[in-house]
Amino acid sequence: MLGPDTASVSPARTVWSLLEAIHAPIYFADEARAALDAVGMKGFWMGYFASRAAPMGTVPAPVVTATFFNFRPSMVERAIPDAWSLAPPDAILAARYVGADAMWRRLVGDIDVTELAGLARRAAEAADHDGRPLSAAHAALDWPDAPHLVLWHAATVLREHRGDGHVAALVSEGVSGCAAHVIAAASGASTRQLLQASRGWTDDEWDAAAATVAGRELELRAAVEARTDALAWPPLQSLGDDGLGRLIELAAPIAARIMGGGEIPVPNPIGLGR
Repeated sequence: MLGPDTASVSPARTVWSLLEAIHAPIYFADEARAALDAVGMKGFWMGYFASRAAPMGTVPAPVVTATFFNFRPSMVERAIPDAWSLAPPDAILAARYVGADAMWRRLVGDIDVTELAGLARRAAEAADHDGRPLSAAHAALDWPDAPHLVLWHAATVLREHRGDGHVAALVSEGVSGCAAHVIAAASGASTRQLLQASRGWTDDEWDAAAATVAGRELELRAAVEARTDALAWPPLQSLGDDGLGRLIELAAPIAARIMGGGEIPVPNPIGLGR
């Protein structure tokens, strides 16, 4: 959607950039795609929508569209509910974690992340999921045993927690899913070409959305990102200054290794930079 700004970065945004780099290879790594294909997913987008939505159960397309917020409904409808007839949510989730494990071993190797995983888990377990359906669904899953998967799961819960808050901030400002991309493109967080191609909006829909925010793009971006940061802050604050500082210290080299390896392309629809 909007993608956090790089100027005047708040602690909440700093943590987002680090943990998102740890989470997001699941959308780009060959291992993740192969694991989902192996349980019957037909193509990248079916695997994406089904694996991210699976914690909510066999929900219909409108629920996925509403919670993911920024995709053209027709994109979701090409994957959901057909995905549920090919594999049950539990099998899709298991495949997602198989992919996460395999991609981690290739990208990061045997770095000991036990301490970092513990800190990230503490923050994730401190999160309040009221009004946050995606993060609540992911938080309700059982915790993995391996430290690197604990870390990946915690990063997932926290990014969905922030994402749910981001959607609430956008809606409160009257910004539609398509208009959120218009704002992101106007601010340089991503490009119109990339966002339209990956989110399905037509030229006419993009132009109509652009008209609703014309002249207010940067103002809206600043307001939404500030509110998103504020809504994402409580679980991170629970770590205290020392714990939060240590989380950032430990996560930074891992995030840099992943981003430096080029696994996540830049620019990307997430708004994550190097």
